[in-house]
Amino acid sequence: MFGFYNRILTIDLTSRSFVIEEIADEVLRGCFGGKGLATRLLLERNPAGVDPLAPENNLIFATGPFCGGRLWGGSRFGVFAKSPLTGFYAESYSGGKVPEAIDAAGFDAIVLHGKAAVPTVLSVNPDGAEFHDAGDLWGMETFAAEEAALQRYASHREGFRKPGAVVIGPAGEKLVRYAIIANDKWRCAGRAGLGTVMGAKLVKAVVFQGDRKRQYADPDGIAAYAKNFSQTNMEHAGVKAYKRLGTTMMVALMNTAGAFPAKYWNQGTCDHWENLSGEKYHEEHEVKPHACAKCFMACGRMTRLSKGRHKDLKLEGPEYETIYSFGGLCMITEMEEVAYLNDLCDRLGMDTITAGNLCALVMEAKEKGRLDYAIEYGNADQLAALIEKIAAREDIGDILADGIIPASEHWGLTDLAIHVKGMEPAGYDPRVLKGMGLTFGTSPRGACHLRTTFYKPELSGMIPAAQIEDKAAMLVDFENRLNIFDTLILCRFYRDLYSWAELEKSIALATGLPASREELEKIAVRVTDMTRQFNVREGLRPEDDRLPKRLHRQKLPDGRSLTEDEMEYLLQDYYRQRGWTAEGIPPGSVTTAD
Repeated sequence: MFGFYNRILTIDLTSRSFVIEEIADEVLRGCFGGKGLATRLLLERNPAGVDPLAPENNLIFATGPFCGGRLWGGSRFGVFAKSPLTGFYAESYSGGKVPEAIDAAGFDAIVLHGKAAVPTVLSVNPDGAEFHDAGDLWGMETFAAEEAALQRYASHREGFRKPGAVVIGPAGEKLVRYAIIANDKWRCAGRAGLGTVMGAKLVKAVVFQGDRKRQYADPDGIAAYAKNFSQTNMEHAGVKAYKRLGTTMMVALMNTAGAFPAKYWNQGTCDHWENLSGEKYHEEHEVKPHACAKCFMACGRMTRLSKGRHKDLKLEGPEYETIYSFGGLCMITEMEEVAYLNDLCDRLGMDTITAGNLCALVMEAKEKGRLDYAIEYGNADQLAALIEKIAAREDIGDILADGIIPASEHWGLTDLAIHVKGMEPAGYDPRVLKGMGLTFGTSPRGACHLRTTFYKPELSGMIPAAQIEDKAAMLVDFENRLNIFDTLILCRFYRDLYSWAELEKSIALATGLPASREELEKIAVRVTDMTRQFNVREGLRPEDDRLPKRLHRQKLPDGRSLTEDEMEYLLQDYYRQRGWTAEGIPPGSVTTAD
């Protein structure tokens, strides 16, 4: 079918074999690629109730029908599995240049099944997979591992384009349950522990390369559409803002709104926020916009620090979420230290949002006299040492490496711990942005901000942040459209540019399908229901959609709150909008009890 390869590569790590399978057109018409295809594969191939670290938990890489072509925002790949952090559905996405190398291998999905006998690097190309013993790469940090994998295992076959590699770091090897999969040094599939699944399979790296290109329904139409799209949108206010400051612009916005989580969710702002702001960061350091392939937004911040004890450190970042987790929750007052902690987590291969939340929980417990450990709010050296202990699973780090539910239960801190489904929220306080409370509750992978990015309509005034009525309906519309983004694997920051109407046009040009909004919404609903069905099968309970009681009972210093009654209203309205039961069960679900 136009826009797709109609091929899946399934790699059996246990037997060191692979099979290339054809995908029927009707399957792709029903779910597209990316998240839609991967979710279907997880439902079909993962045994119900499988241990996330077991060989039978499939790890799926996918690109979408816009990747490798001329359509803007499509240089992305997704990774999918059952999460070792939450025990539920895991999805994570990454950009950079590597997605085009993955796509050139010529598969809509690449499935890793089983477990290797020894540390292994895979080479994936249009003919299948090659297996390489890689014990000497085991233990390497991500930057070194990526470089070594590319040097050793890239093919030099005629016609093959530039290779790309995805890797794990020491945290993934040690099965820290929130390990990342890294690429292009500073890009990563960062949340839900997909690097942990890769580590459990003893796969250190996967090198992708090939000469394949997707065939589109109307190549000339796509060329004209892409040219007009860039000319029309390059001066868009949102595009210019991302290019100027990247996600660092959110620091000022969120502190002004009073929704910047600080001092482990005790505050909605912090006195030192201007030190963390994008404006000051760009003023004091060498910061340049940096883009993924096929992107004119250039939200990345390629940086060389100009001062401080980490002077000359080079990195891409930090992103807003890392600034919030270390600068806000852990009260680190200087951006140079946040950048260093960002770099440390990148090299070790660890999610900065979860790491910052967990370290801040320890700081809060210490301040309240409920945990005896030498760490204080604002101490970057103590924080760095704790991160290193987590990655190595040493001492207290071994407890924190298993995630917030086991750690808080171990120390009797469940009343303090902030998470949904075992994953910590991003930097948007739901006591201010109440739609984000609903987003955190209903997101399939835990307290995720990206499934709806509903902070956008609440901050921009499309709907009042404190409003409860009619919020679920708007959120469902955002979620449906962004679910189509995830089947295409489109960048979230193009959300203001690819309206429903633009999705109709671009999908029709790529696939030749009559992609009306009505048909796209049917696919979005189908993918949402499939994802929910996966979680119900894996033991999702009604209480798993609720926020921690602390976020309801503890008001922010300015008095704002989100009550349990308000959250329940939002949830029940959302379930009605989705056509689910009052317990959040979609049609066709099979529970573990069944």
